[in-house]
Amino acid sequence: ALPDLGHACGHNLIATCAVGAGIASKPAIDQFGGSILVIGTPAEELYGGKAIMVDRGAFNNLDMAMMVHPGTHDTATTRALACQTLEVEFFGKAAHAAARPEAGINALEAMLNSFAAINSLRQHIKDKARIHGIITDGGEAANIVPAHSAGAFLVRAEDDAYLDELKARVLNCFIGAATASGARLEYRWAGIRYAPLRNNLTLARLFRQNMQSLGRKVKLSDSSQAFGSTDMGNVSQLVPSIHPFVAIAPVEVVAHSPQFASAAASEAGIQGLLDAAKALAMTVVDLVANPEIVIKVKEEFEQNK
Repeated sequence: ALPDLGHACGHNLIATCAVGAGIASKPAIDQFGGSILVIGTPAEELYGGKAIMVDRGAFNNLDMAMMVHPGTHDTATTRALACQTLEVEFFGKAAHAAARPEAGINALEAMLNSFAAINSLRQHIKDKARIHGIITDGGEAANIVPAHSAGAFLVRAEDDAYLDELKARVLNCFIGAATASGARLEYRWAGIRYAPLRNNLTLARLFRQNMQSLGRKVKLSDSSQAFGSTDMGNVSQLVPSIHPFVAIAPVEVVAHSPQFASAAASEAGIQGLLDAAKALAMTVVDLVANPEIVIKVKEEFEQNK
């Protein structure tokens, strides 16, 4: 079974692409056999829809998985990091900030000290690792010592082993701040964890060849491409997978922005949809018509486990 995984990314561009690819490749399936599954996978951003579906067996008994993501570059492979979300809270003691500051325990200072510790930690972690976060609660009023602060953080690494190591080091930043300030720390790691993406190069080269036949200059990989994380990584740990990008907007347009949403509805967005759907369908035809390619895809996947 060959699923194509649609990702809305703020619009329905790629979900439509997946359906189009399935329809276009049906005659080949009728002739050569096999099956195509178009699997809707919601909540990729932060909530890990595919990770949940992997855990519940949605991708069991499949041969390979493909999806295409809209972007600003045409690439056949994607760099994506393992990732897990950390939510933290500090509980202090309120007091009047001018009249009796000595009676308070400043939960906001504990959060700020945590940020300072993380900023220091960034000097001593691997180049591809990432730590970033926001403060979601910083207090009620400037003249009251904050009794509560909260934040949300993302910890990312190139592989699962280093992510585990980095998680412990990040958590120590918050534990140290709690000890120094006297505030009480509560934390929760998200139940969903994004796995690093494993690109199947045999499959990626096949897709790239088909995209190039449609007139696009597609790179196998792009070293300038920014790192992110995707729940397609969880799928790629289970079956041979690709997560290429199709350009629908200029490089200066930021993904997940109003400008990117407008690009999805533009002529370039529609053309990207059509090219991606055609290339996926052509890749399906190549696979079902040439069993030896399927064998190569699976051999590469087993060798790189």
